[in-house]
Amino acid sequence: MHLFYSPGLSDESTFTLNADESHHAVRVLRLSPGDEIILVNGSGGWYESKIITPDPKACEVEIVKQIQNVGKPAYHLHIAIAPTKSIDRYEWFLEKVTEIGISEISPIITDHSERKDVKTERQMRVILAAMKQSLKAFHPVLNEPVSFKNFMKKSLPGIKTIAHCQPGEKQWLDGNLCTSGPITVLIGPEGDFSDAEIKSARDNGYIPVTLGNSRLRTETAGVVACHTVSWVFREL
Repeated sequence: MHLFYSPGLSDESTFTLNADESHHAVRVLRLSPGDEIILVNGSGGWYESKIITPDPKACEVEIVKQIQNVGKPAYHLHIAIAPTKSIDRYEWFLEKVTEIGISEISPIITDHSERKDVKTERQMRVILAAMKQSLKAFHPVLNEPVSFKNFMKKSLPGIKTIAHCQPGEKQWLDGNLCTSGPITVLIGPEGDFSDAEIKSARDNGYIPVTLGNSRLRTETAGVVACHTVSWVFREL
């Protein structure tokens, strides 16, 4: 099954793939007239289609059947995570949480962040490839990098949590925290959040949570948090 991302698709009977997707369909996959493909619009639209005109710059397809809200998650999970020093580890995180199922991702720059620049255009390509590979019809939102201080100013709905390594009372993420409504999870950098950031988060209504007894790498903690919420809602 070949899946193509077409964000502008809605109720059309025919559709023309963009230049990149057209090239992939015609030059890479060598699809011919009549070959069946799937289009998704990133908002839950799933379109069973077939090739009409295999133009490598503007491949035209016919929509045979459409279904809405395919694979719509039962939760809205927003992970705000400090990008890792190794960009490969951060991109691994993006790939895996997209495969598992996530709604929104925010790169946050913290006091202990070793990486303060993130090229979101490159990361969007990682997310798109993972979405196609895992046959998702929903495309996660990837926000622009933001400082921890400015992220604290955001008014976010639902449950807000912070996963940190400092001692103190914490709740399990898979408890009653993520059984209803949106949930936000903050994940710190390799050096963890600073004491001031943890205090600021708590003052802004963030609940300290634990992801287990092991000290996890940043990207691992992000994947564990995503999987935990997914498991609670039995999305896997």
